[in-house]
Parts: sequence; structure tokens; C-alpha cells
Amino acid sequence: MILERLLKRTLEIQSIPAPTFSEGARAAWFHKELDSIQPDIAEQDPIGNVYFRIPGGNLNPVVVTAHLDTVFSMDVALTCQRNAERISGPGIGDNSIGVASLLELASDLLGVNPPGDIWLVANVGEEGLGNLLGMRHVVSKFGDQVTAYIVIEGMALGHIYHQGLPVRRYQISAEGPGGHAWIHNQRPSALHTLIKLSRRLIEIELSTSPKTSLNIGTMHGGTTINSIARSSFLELDLRSEDNDTVEALAHRIEQVVREFERDEISLKIRSIGDRPGGSIPIDHPLVETAKQALKASGITQIKLEAGSTDASAPLSEGFPAVCVGITRGGDAHSMDEFIEIAPIISGYQSILNLIQMAFQPI
Repeated sequence: MILERLLKRTLEIQSIPAPTFSEGARAAWFHKELDSIQPDIAEQDPIGNVYFRIPGGNLNPVVVTAHLDTVFSMDVALTCQRNAERISGPGIGDNSIGVASLLELASDLLGVNPPGDIWLVANVGEEGLGNLLGMRHVVSKFGDQVTAYIVIEGMALGHIYHQGLPVRRYQISAEGPGGHAWIHNQRPSALHTLIKLSRRLIEIELSTSPKTSLNIGTMHGGTTINSIARSSFLELDLRSEDNDTVEALAHRIEQVVREFERDEISLKIRSIGDRPGGSIPIDHPLVETAKQALKASGITQIKLEAGSTDASAPLSEGFPAVCVGITRGGDAHSMDEFIEIAPIISGYQSILNLIQMAFQPI
């Protein structure tokens, strides 16, 4: 691994807008970079995932992925700042450096003749309402004929995600008669109804064990400041460490929505996202191998985690998968997102260790 080359590619990737469902330009750049490493090997599937195969022996392959998309829209200024210790900028850690690390792996692993093929995949549709579209497609391609799925996230160094959080996402919409704010001031407002409904939702007592969350991420509605809102909607994210708990919470949400139905206001709730849960146990050979890969690169502070990552897709099917990181950072999904430069060398080595050790797990 050449650190400056990795950082240069990270900055180039970060500068290419890639909101979920619009990753094409970034995928094309990634494909071109792979061709510069070894022409005519990279391939792209119909939904936009880019694949690169490192030929190996007869063992089932190891599949290594990093997601191309970001949470930032096309109009966000993707500027970065770098000093001796860190690089900051939207999407730099989630997941520009993860994608750039795939290119370094392609350079370092090509020609090493591993025990089985190594597939490097830059996938689409991880963030937001992508619902792991790209990773689900990867899993459908390889299925259970895989030694391990290894997912790279930029800022998760020292963390091993072996449990996928089940996530349910809903849109709740309200429709009413609308009208003039003064003349029709007795009419119900679709927006006011959702505000009251939101208050009821955020007052629901959530389980702390298993850990459970409810978040109203967006709310939209109305036309002008002096008009009663005819329509409005909100988007809701539910997640828990336990599938039954998140299902029970979703049922409670549906009950609350029904309680707010009125003659002049109609409410509808519909699913807009479903990210699966699943896990492998903490004593699974792949988890143990991931721990040893970190320790071998000098990383001793290790946490076993649950989270909603691309690893959720194979885990939900019962396939061995972990999500690991290449460096440390912070302020994810914000304009101040940053990565630390110093840990990258150790983090990259830990991923290289994990890929090689996965063929002969502990």
C-alpha cells in the first residue's frame, strides 16, 4: 500500500457526487482506475456494482466490498481540507476511503495466487433508501459459495460488526381540505396533524435492552405561510437489536396512526425501507479471525458491534460476514466529517490480514 496514492484516490473519489441511486459517475471513475491496474478484468452489473476478480485457487472466494454512495445530494459542495493529522469533508470517511482501499487491494493482491478467488466490489445503494440494493445483488450473485463477505467502512477501525440491525422505515402522510389560514381557521391542517402525531410517536417508551431507536428524519408539507396545509408527510426510521422488538414497535406506530384518523384528515402509512437483521455469534471463526487480524496489525482496542451496514445482507441469509474499518474518524453524515491519517497504515494492514486469514479461519 502506498499511503499518498491511497489518499490521492480518496480525495478524487470524494470529489465526485454520488448520492444513492446516482453513483454512475463515481462507478465509472472506479472502473477506469481498475483498468489502469489490470485492463479488461473489471466488470459492471446492471444496477451499477463494479467487480474485480483476483484469481486464486480452488477454495470458495472471499468477497470484499465498499459502498460507492453517500448521503449528500448533487448540489452539496464537496470541498475538503487536509492537514498533517486529518482530512475533513463530506463523505470522506463514509465511504470514499473505503472505496479507495479497494484499489490499493487490487494493486497489492493481483498476482499473489491466494487459496481462492478474491472479489473486490464497489457497490451501490447502501445509504438512505437504497435498502442495501447493491449488496443484496452481490449476495444473490455469490450466495453461500463464499468463504467470507468482508465489508469495508472508512471510520470503523477497531470495530467488528458481526450483527446486522433490523431497520424498518415508513412514510406517514396526511391529507385534508386545506384552505386560507384566516378565513378557514377552523379547518384541520394536515401539517398540524402530523406535528401532533409526531409528538405522540417520540413519547413512545423505547426498550434500552435490546437497544431500540425511533427517529423522524424528515417532514414536508404545506404550500405557503398563510395557507392551511392540504397535505404533508414524514419519514420514520425504526431499528432495534432484536427483530421482534422492532416489529412490535412498527405495530405500535400503526396503532397510533389509526388513533389520529379524523373525518376531514386521512392518514396513510406505507413501508419505504426494510433493512434485514442477522448475525454470526461472537465466537464464530470469522469474528475470531477478524480480531486476530486487528491484533496482528497492532490494534488492541477491539469492539464487537451491531449496526446496519452492507454486512446485514449476507448475515440475514446466514452467510459469514463482518464489517470492518480502515481508519478512525468522526462527524459522519455531516459537512465536518473527517478521517485520521495516522491509523490508515495499520487499518489497511488489518484488512489485508483479514482477507488472507479468512481462507484459513481460526
